Amino acid sequence: MKNVSEFFGCKVFDDRVMKANLSAKVYQSLRKTIDEGAKLDISVANAVAAAMKDWAVANGATHYTHWFQPLTGVTAEKHDSFISPSPDGGVIMEFSGKELIKGEPDASSFPSGGLRATFEARGYTAWDPTSYAFIKGKTLCIPTAFCSYGGEALDKKTPLLRSMEALNKQALRILHLFGNDDVKCVRTSVGPEQEYFLITKEMYEQRKDLRFTGRTLFGAKPPKGQEMDDHYFGVIKPRVAAYMEELNEELWKLGILAKTEHNEVAPAQHELAPIYTTTNIATDHNQLTMEIMQKVAAKHGLVCLLHEKPFAGVNGSGKHNNWSLATDKGVNLLSPGETPYENAQFLLFLCAVIKAVDDYQDLLRLSVATAGNDHRLGANEAPPAVVSIFLGDELNAVLEAIETDTPYAGTKKAQMKLGVDVLPKFNRDTTDRNRTSPFAFTGNKFEFRMLGSSNSIACANIMLNSAVAESLKIYADRLEKAENFEDALHEMIRKTIKDHKHIIFNGNGYDDTWIKEATEERGLLNYRTTPDCMPRLLDEKNVQMLTGHKVFSKAELKSRCEIMLENYCKTVLIEANTMIDMAKTEIAPAVSAYVLELANTAAAKKAVDASISCSYEAGLLKKLARLEDQIAVKADELDDAVMKLKDAGDIESESYMIRDVVLSKMGELRVACDEAETMTAKKYWPFPTYGDLLFGVK
Repeated sequence: MKNVSEFFGCKVFDDRVMKANLSAKVYQSLRKTIDEGAKLDISVANAVAAAMKDWAVANGATHYTHWFQPLTGVTAEKHDSFISPSPDGGVIMEFSGKELIKGEPDASSFPSGGLRATFEARGYTAWDPTSYAFIKGKTLCIPTAFCSYGGEALDKKTPLLRSMEALNKQALRILHLFGNDDVKCVRTSVGPEQEYFLITKEMYEQRKDLRFTGRTLFGAKPPKGQEMDDHYFGVIKPRVAAYMEELNEELWKLGILAKTEHNEVAPAQHELAPIYTTTNIATDHNQLTMEIMQKVAAKHGLVCLLHEKPFAGVNGSGKHNNWSLATDKGVNLLSPGETPYENAQFLLFLCAVIKAVDDYQDLLRLSVATAGNDHRLGANEAPPAVVSIFLGDELNAVLEAIETDTPYAGTKKAQMKLGVDVLPKFNRDTTDRNRTSPFAFTGNKFEFRMLGSSNSIACANIMLNSAVAESLKIYADRLEKAENFEDALHEMIRKTIKDHKHIIFNGNGYDDTWIKEATEERGLLNYRTTPDCMPRLLDEKNVQMLTGHKVFSKAELKSRCEIMLENYCKTVLIEANTMIDMAKTEIAPAVSAYVLELANTAAAKKAVDASISCSYEAGLLKKLARLEDQIAVKADELDDAVMKLKDAGDIESESYMIRDVVLSKMGELRVACDEAETMTAKKYWPFPTYGDLLFGVK
C-alpha cells in the first residue's frame, strides 16, 4: 500500500481539487454557497461542471450520475455518459452546469407513501454542493437531493439538510444572546460506529434465509458462542485482516475517515469507526461505507452481513451515532470545559438536549424502528426500547446543585494508580462510559446507541436535530424578551432540570428493574416494536414541531409513516414465506430422510438377530417423528396467518397482525425446526449450522 496521505481522497472532488481547478472567483463563490447557503449562479455551476468533468475524465470516469438516497434505505443512481456527438462523426466529452444542478430520474418505482400516483413518473434530483462529488468505478457520483414533480421530498437527504438548517438558525439566536456575534454557522457533527458480521460466501449461498432476508431464520445454538468473551478485541484473523486492509484503502480513496477497526463481542462480528464529520457528509459516507463493505467482502470470498440480528443467541449489530454541535469558529458547544458549573452556555445547550430527548422520546425511538432492530433492542447487548440519558456523576451533581440552588463542591481529578512503577500515571475521567444507555454523554458529545446496523443515520439525526432546535427556539423566545438575561437564564436552566430530570438514568439499562421503574415510576415511554411507535409520528405535537421548523410537510410525514410500516410488513412477510419454504422443502425432507435411515437401521438389526436392542434408534425415531408432525403443522399455521394478512383493512392493521400473530407463529416453527437440527445427523441437515457460519472464517 502506498503512503495513505498520498492517496487519501484521490477519488473526491474535494476542496483541494476545487482550489487547483477553479478560478479564484468561481472558487470563492462556490465556497460561499457551501458555507453560507448563498444562491448558486449558473455561470459558477457551468465552471464547476467543466472542471469536475475534466478531473473525472482524467481519473478514468466515462459516466456521471446523480447519487441520491430514496426512501428504500439504500442509495440510487442512473448513469449517463459524458459523450456528445461531434459533426465529424466522433464524440466530445461534455458536462454542463444544468446537468450538474438538476437531473430527472423516473420516480415512479420509488416509495412515496401516497405523495404521488404511479403514473406520475417525473422526479427531480438537485445537486447538494455541501457534499463532495466522488468517483466510484468509472462513474462520477454527484450527491443530490430527490423530490417529486410537486416538490415533496422523496429522500432522506432533503429533510436532513432542513433539520440542520433549523438547528443552525436556533443555535445562532442563543449564541448571539451570549455575545458570540462573530459566529456565522453552527453545524452538527456525527461519527457513526458501524458493526457487521463476516461469513464465507460458500456457506451464505447454501442458506435461503441469508440470501433472501439477510439473517438466519433457523439455527440451533452451537456448543460455543460468545460465552468466553475471547472474540472481543481479540487477534484479527488473517483473512479478516486482509479484508479490513482493502476496505480501509477503498474508503480512504473516497475521503472517508475510517479510523478504528476491531473484533466485536460475537464470533464473526467486527466494527469500523470513522472520525466524526459534518452530519450531511457523515450520512453520505456511511451509506458508501456499507456498500463498499459488501463489495470488498465479495472479493475476499466473504459476505458482509449488515442485518441487526443475523444470529439468535449472540449479539446483534448496531450503529452508534456520536453526535455533537460545533460553531464555524471550531468551538464544540457540548464541551463542558474545566468548570462546567460555571459554563452557562454549555449548560444551556446541555439542557436543550435533555429537554429535546424527553419531549420527543417517541420520535427518537421511531427514528430507529425497523423489523430488524426490533429483534435487537432490549436484548442484553443493546439499549432497551425505553429512551433515557446518561450524564455521569459529575454532570449529574452539577445539575442537582443548580436545581437545589446549593453550592457545588466540584470533583477532584483522581490519579489512577496501577501498582506498577514503570507504568505511567494518568488522571481518571470524571465520568465513566455507560454502554447500556440509549443516549449517553461521553465527554463532549452524545452517543445515540439505538440505531440498527443497516439503518441510514439520516432518520435519527433528522429527529435529534429537529428536537434540539425546538428546545433552543423555546429558550431563545424567552431569553430575547427577558428584562434580566442572567436571572432568566438561571431560572430556565433550573426549570429544565426539574421538569426533565426523570429522563436521566446513570444505572444499568439492561436491568429489568429499570424498565419497571422507567415506565411505572418515571412515566417514560416503552415502545417495544415498530408498529407500537411508528404511528406516533403523526401525533399532533410531533407534526406541529416538525412542520413548524419546515423539516417535513404534513403530507411528507404521512407518507413516511406509511412507507416505514409498509417496509416493516414486507420485511416480515418475506421472512415468513422464506421460513415456510425452507421448512417444507428443506428441513422436513431432511428429517424425514434421517427418520427413514433410523427405521431401516433398526429393521436391519432385528433381521440379523431379534434380540438386538434398537432402543437408541426407536427413541430418536419417535422424537423426530413427533417433530416432523410439529414442523408440518406449524408451517401450515404460519402459512394461514400470512394468508389472513390480506384481510387487513390498512397498513397499520396489517402491522399489528404481524406483530401479534405472524411473529409468534414464526417463533413456534423455529423452535420445532431448531430442536430437529440437534437430533438430525449432520450429513442430512440441508444447510450450514450456526457453528459452521460463526466459526467458518479462518
